[in-house]
Amino acid sequence: MKDFGYGFGRPIFVFLLVLSTGLLWYAALDTEQVQRGYRGTAMQLVTNKNIQADLIKANVVPEALEPIGEEDLVGEKASEIYENVQVLGDLDDARFNRIMAAITEWVSPEQGCAYCHNLENMAEDNYQKVVSRRMFQMTQTINEKWTSHVQNVGVTCYTCHRGNPVPENIWFTVPTERPHILRMDNRGEQNVAGVEANAYSDLPRDPFTPFLLQDKPIRVSGTEALPHGNRSSIKQTEWTWALMMHMSTSLGVNCTYCHNTRNFANWENAPPSRAVAWHGIRMTRNLNQEYLEPLQPVYPPKRLGTLNDAPKANCATCHNGVYKPLYGANMVKDYLHSLAPSAVGKEGGLSTPVGQEINPVPSQDAPYKPKFVPPGQANLKGGAPKVAGEKAIGPKAALTTEPIVKAN
Repeated sequence: MKDFGYGFGRPIFVFLLVLSTGLLWYAALDTEQVQRGYRGTAMQLVTNKNIQADLIKANVVPEALEPIGEEDLVGEKASEIYENVQVLGDLDDARFNRIMAAITEWVSPEQGCAYCHNLENMAEDNYQKVVSRRMFQMTQTINEKWTSHVQNVGVTCYTCHRGNPVPENIWFTVPTERPHILRMDNRGEQNVAGVEANAYSDLPRDPFTPFLLQDKPIRVSGTEALPHGNRSSIKQTEWTWALMMHMSTSLGVNCTYCHNTRNFANWENAPPSRAVAWHGIRMTRNLNQEYLEPLQPVYPPKRLGTLNDAPKANCATCHNGVYKPLYGANMVKDYLHSLAPSAVGKEGGLSTPVGQEINPVPSQDAPYKPKFVPPGQANLKGGAPKVAGEKAIGPKAALTTEPIVKAN
């Protein structure tokens, strides 16, 4: 380091070295480790306490609006009072207006009703209203048919929107990169700096299109020795790594939240969260294929991606950096008639309240043996239980809550 003739170079260098070392030491000390498996197997979840306060602040649940009692019901359906009510028309007028007020708070608190409605003619359609109808249907599908992933907590519009007309975490297909005329190599869609999708690594920059829109195989680990077993290349493996990096950063967890460290590919002794994640991947793919991508003709050009594709969802869309969206707070129970109509009056399921207290770190669970095994895993015992009416969506996970070892 130059001292410019004043002899300052070495002291400045030493100062910066000490400062950086101190900062690294401080960061290392300000972490929390939770044992989630057998001792001595590195089944630990590491969380950074420096960012927990910001995450908690970003995941505050808004208070539910005043509930509608039986005495408050008008006795007329919304479709009988208003024109062009295509999705929530079976709701009583009182419940209809309540969910409309909630949506305004969840999605467009600054723009108000005018974001979706022409205030001069509320029955008139625009693209926002057409999209929101489909989003209502999508939310109901998640809450009623994807409990294998959302469990008894479910989702609302607020889970993704957080007070924004467009959710902050959406994605578009990345255009294929053409080799540069002055560069002999082909980066193969990776080694690109500053890509949030792959956690700023040198891995492929768009793991969402093949895995969360298309149905490319994610599993790259073979069940037999070469040359007869695994035919996946390192290149293919890097695409899987990119998706795993995205899931890790989206949930604020490391690999051991879902995987067994002794054998990442094997489901034996894996935490139950792996089965939940397996269903989450298939749920997200289903939503992108059936609900989000088909809306492409409805959107104006400003809402489309570089390839004119519609905005789509990934893990970060709901999770926003925490292992359970909104730390597992159940908002749906206050809006069952609108967002999970089939659960109204049911014992258990989405109508069961869950704890609302914030726990920023997953519990210190012992490892569990999942009874769930994905279909097609020949090297694993058993098979996935089939559930009637879920052929297009996938099997429902059945997990035991009986620990096989104490984590102390």
